[in-house]
Amino acid sequence: MDGGWLQLTFITSLPGGFYHTCVAVLGLLLGSFLNVVVYRLPLMIHNEGQLTGHGFNLSLPASHCPACKHPLKYWQNIPVLSWLLLRGKCHYCAASISKRYPLTEAGCAAMFLGLSFLFTTPLSLLSALLLFWFLLALSLIDLATYLLPDRLTLPLLWAGLLVHSISGEVTLQDALYGAAAGYLALWLLYWGVKIVSGKEGMGYGDFKLLAALGAWVGWQMLPYLCILAALAGIVFVLIRMGVYKMSEQIPFGPCLAMAGALIYISQESNIVWLMFS
Repeated sequence: MDGGWLQLTFITSLPGGFYHTCVAVLGLLLGSFLNVVVYRLPLMIHNEGQLTGHGFNLSLPASHCPACKHPLKYWQNIPVLSWLLLRGKCHYCAASISKRYPLTEAGCAAMFLGLSFLFTTPLSLLSALLLFWFLLALSLIDLATYLLPDRLTLPLLWAGLLVHSISGEVTLQDALYGAAAGYLALWLLYWGVKIVSGKEGMGYGDFKLLAALGAWVGWQMLPYLCILAALAGIVFVLIRMGVYKMSEQIPFGPCLAMAGALIYISQESNIVWLMFS
């Protein structure tokens, strides 16, 4: 434990440019893994007991072209760079490779780089990187499939409790109350809407995500989080209706994730630029 902590302290004491570059490279690598999670985890859930029983998971089969199924070589799987070298096409069948892959990798790297400036201690930075990676994964999955998998929301909840049992601005007691209050708040709203209108206003994944965020920011910040998420949801709806002429239900997970991320930054980083303190 002490050796690991000394290694982390050494990393954060490296010259500024090199240190931030290392964090950004880590973001590229985890962004590449994020692409795997976003694509495969919903398939694993939809095909529980079928594909998973035939060697389909986050590590198997090896990375391959979705069109021709040809396994990729190491140089074809380098985050962002491979997509540029291949000019956005498969080396074997010339099928187009979605821009979503390099954009996700670059976005994750940019996010990690920004966090490395905001969080200056080893534990605070690692905690922030963990939280934001999970929130980005959940947001992308929810946008694509309207799913918020338990395999991500529940570990995120337990991680929040564990982090605040060690350090942070939120006490373990407040984090525990936050988890319980976050779940109950949306659970009660869900049943209230269903009893009155007979319709389901949201999914159970939203309850669990707010519970996880409550564990990270504490129960005191949940009202602010819900207000920010609701405002983000309204903006999202207006954009979809005005620009894309779409009026169906929206995924609420990204709204919760964005609000939770902003509040967490305001609580834990050295640069408090929001109204919260």
